[in-house]
Amino acid sequence: MSPHDHHHHDHGEPGLGEHHHIHSKLPSDPALRVKALESLLTEKGLVDPATIDAWVETYESKIGPRIGARVVARAWVDSEFKRRLLADATKTLDEIDLLGNQGQHMVAVENTPQLHNMVVCTLCSCYPLPLLGLPPSWYKSAPYRSRVVIDPRGVLKEFGVELPAETKIRVWDSTAEVRYLVVPQRPNGSDGMSEEQLAALVTRDSMIGTGLVSLT
Repeated sequence: MSPHDHHHHDHGEPGLGEHHHIHSKLPSDPALRVKALESLLTEKGLVDPATIDAWVETYESKIGPRIGARVVARAWVDSEFKRRLLADATKTLDEIDLLGNQGQHMVAVENTPQLHNMVVCTLCSCYPLPLLGLPPSWYKSAPYRSRVVIDPRGVLKEFGVELPAETKIRVWDSTAEVRYLVVPQRPNGSDGMSEEQLAALVTRDSMIGTGLVSLT
């Protein structure tokens, strides 16, 4: 479902009085509405905050990114796949059934010793959900969205990434039409590793461009 999609609920239906009561207490801002709804449902004993947190963590940092990680690992071991991925990520990912909502138009960009790529959405939080799962909170934050464009090297340093001065940095701005996947550099010393072992090394941040892949 697109973040701009809306579901219409007929509050006049019998049995929907409780939902109408909850809905009437929610503020207009979407983020505040979610928090308010969570609080109301928690108060009524219908949801467990710990369960919600665990679900978000799973999709933010485990299930989602592992799909993208497998794509990266395959690109590392299969030069023909990497060539096709970089030439037309949308077609290549569609062939292996990895496109979905908010991932229909993909562009893959490769990090090299000479060029480091980073991804941002300066207008909102457009993000390749099918490949990376839920976006981290910092990706949606105003400081990241504004600073990464004007001071990408400084932002990288805050993530613990310091690149050689001669390495160029390119920032890609995601939109509702196009999402980006960074193919990070394969770490030195990984030549004998299997595709599955390589995928385990790839992090969400490295596929956004705010992290590097290492053997440790």
